[in-house]
Amino acid sequence: MTLAAAVMAVTMNAQVFVGGGVGVASVDNGTNDVTTFKFLPEVGYTFNPDWAAGITLGWEGANKGIQKEWTINPYVRYTFLNGKVVSAFLDGSLGYGHTYNNGYDTDKIGVGIKPGISIKLNNRVSFVSHIGFVGYEHVKNNKTDSKIDTWGLSLDGNDIVLGLYYNF
Repeated sequence: MTLAAAVMAVTMNAQVFVGGGVGVASVDNGTNDVTTFKFLPEVGYTFNPDWAAGITLGWEGANKGIQKEWTINPYVRYTFLNGKVVSAFLDGSLGYGHTYNNGYDTDKIGVGIKPGISIKLNNRVSFVSHIGFVGYEHVKNNKTDSKIDTWGLSLDGNDIVLGLYYNF
């Protein structure tokens, strides 16, 4: 009985959200400019004003070459600043990505924190931005078996994603 009451209390304050983000960046490597783009649909569940969980499925590409990437990224969100209009949060994530490019393919696993902000436009719609990544990433080239391990902070133009959420 107590467990049922606790589950009902948690779910009464819970909210499902859908949305996602898009990202566009221009990279100049000295010989040509490449524009990259991301499409990141997302669904999640808000447990209370401070905690939420969700999953992002993504696709990424570029205007030159045939490099493409798909990703899956489940996360837990902690909102540490809850304002009436603006909120700030941290997404703790564990993600997987697969990149393919003209016969070469890589697998990427990352774990870390993505900081972000949310601006409430009304009771149902919020503008959300993720800015950067702090954590660990392991990339393996499946053709050559080479591996790259990276620890650190990334705040370049490729790490800014803008999106909208609709709260049910």
